[in-house]
Amino acid sequence: MPMPSVRRFYDDLAADYDRIFPDWDASIARQAGTFDALIGAELGTGPLRVLDCACGIGTQSIGLAGRGHHVTGTDLSPRAAARARSEAAARGVRLATAAADMCRLPFAAGLFDAVLCADNSLPHLLTADEVGAALTGMRRVLRDGGLLILTVRDYDDLRRTRPASTPPQLSTTPEGGTTITFQLWNWHDDGERYDLRHFQLIPDGADWRVRERTTTYWALTARRLTELVAAAGFTGLTWRTTETTGFYQPILTARR
Repeated sequence: MPMPSVRRFYDDLAADYDRIFPDWDASIARQAGTFDALIGAELGTGPLRVLDCACGIGTQSIGLAGRGHHVTGTDLSPRAAARARSEAAARGVRLATAAADMCRLPFAAGLFDAVLCADNSLPHLLTADEVGAALTGMRRVLRDGGLLILTVRDYDDLRRTRPASTPPQLSTTPEGGTTITFQLWNWHDDGERYDLRHFQLIPDGADWRVRERTTTYWALTARRLTELVAAAGFTGLTWRTTETTGFYQPILTARR
């Protein structure tokens, strides 16, 4: 089960999450195209029943629902899940959301055609037992032949280089003003996990409002994640690179 700090991180970030993106609506549309094409190639034309089990404020869920799929979005953060629902409604899209731990999904077995866990959410789980519990739960709620979609950072390279920070990202709001977002990483002695300090400098009149949030990640290599997904009972594991999908993180798909 994720540490309480993960929920606090995303509860606090929920109101400002869209400021991470240069253009959030453009990202919603672009990612919907990527995942809709992937789901269609694997499962055929929809509409399909999709669970986004780390939906955040709806970056993937809203776009997939807008393309006609029956999407349920869950997130550890009640504030994020609530915002996803309201943002979907504001765009004329129907999206069911709920607060739920991905390790304890509150759904009947075989309910979904596809389960999505994107945006490096799974590595918030810091042990093999926690990751295994989440993957086993995702498999349980998939129908036979259902599709698992995971996206994570390319940790194979990051484990070698151990960066201390990320480049700043700039986002301009419709009201004007530019938000600056960046991260500082403090690697643990084991070389596998790191504490992340997430900073946002948000314009506030003539001044800046500074928000800092902290959380911890497990830098899962592709090989280790592949092993864990296979151990949870999935088959047909396939990695897709950023070059082939256009998505900003590698994508792992597998079948129940």
